[in-house]
Amino acid sequence: MSIVPSQVKVALLAGGTSGEREISLASAKGAGDALAQAGFSYTQLDPAQRGDLAALLEGDFDIAFLCLHGRGGEDGSIQGLLETIALPYTGSGVWSSATAMDKAKAKVFYREGGIATPQSSTLFRGEQVDVDAIMESLGGHVVVKPGTEGSALGVSICEGGEEIAEAAEKAFAIDEEVVFESFVEGTELTVAVLGNEEPQALPVIQIIPQLGEFYDFESKYAAGGSKHLCPAPLTEEQTSRAQQAAVAAHKALSCRGMSRTDMILDGKGICWVLETNTIPGMTETSLLPEAGRAAGKSFPQLCTELIELALE
Repeated sequence: MSIVPSQVKVALLAGGTSGEREISLASAKGAGDALAQAGFSYTQLDPAQRGDLAALLEGDFDIAFLCLHGRGGEDGSIQGLLETIALPYTGSGVWSSATAMDKAKAKVFYREGGIATPQSSTLFRGEQVDVDAIMESLGGHVVVKPGTEGSALGVSICEGGEEIAEAAEKAFAIDEEVVFESFVEGTELTVAVLGNEEPQALPVIQIIPQLGEFYDFESKYAAGGSKHLCPAPLTEEQTSRAQQAAVAAHKALSCRGMSRTDMILDGKGICWVLETNTIPGMTETSLLPEAGRAAGKSFPQLCTELIELALE
């Protein structure tokens, strides 16, 4: 659908109470500038503030543009509120947001959709961490991650029982659920997808961490933390496989509007899907806007398209 930006009143939601609050506010700065350039009138509101929640409920907004990351913003919570007050919003719905945020549950739907994803096991707080059983089923080289956090918070790549036990303790310190996953050697890729019923993949991005072994929190957000190659230097077949995997993940989780799926391309050409982000970062240098530019979409055009998809 085509809209007239000057006639659309936007509530830009950012901040929140998750561990990604500062990243959310940075996303809002980038998206807000892009929305203004596109001609939209917007009001930035923080769901962590009662007054801002009241303004959201009482305002005459046409749409909520979500720049919330992590718990409370990307997990279906705010989406449920917006559904209740019948305010359209960018991105995926309640179920899709909650499922994508829970890494173990997302894997169930990846597998049902025939999508390759690393073998894993899940433990909940209070359950015994049987390191020997974990290594027997997943091998000695294991990725340990909080089950419902984003931005690689608390993620560790471990070799051997002692490291796995330490990483599990670290992950349980910030989450009730911890996922143990077989480590896959290969090239780190991420692929953004736009669309509702007929989603389309944007150009593939290769991520080369500069500060550590993998694309962790510091690599994501520290200056010079990572190098991005977009489009990724892949063969036509590799590019197609990565894009097909991202679209398949988008569909498997019933995503709408946008998603960004992280994956590892191994030496045999298999794309192993790790997780799907339903509200990717929206700073000027974030991965979704970067992929959009590679596809010929400016940041203001991308934000406009996300609003159009939400209002379909």
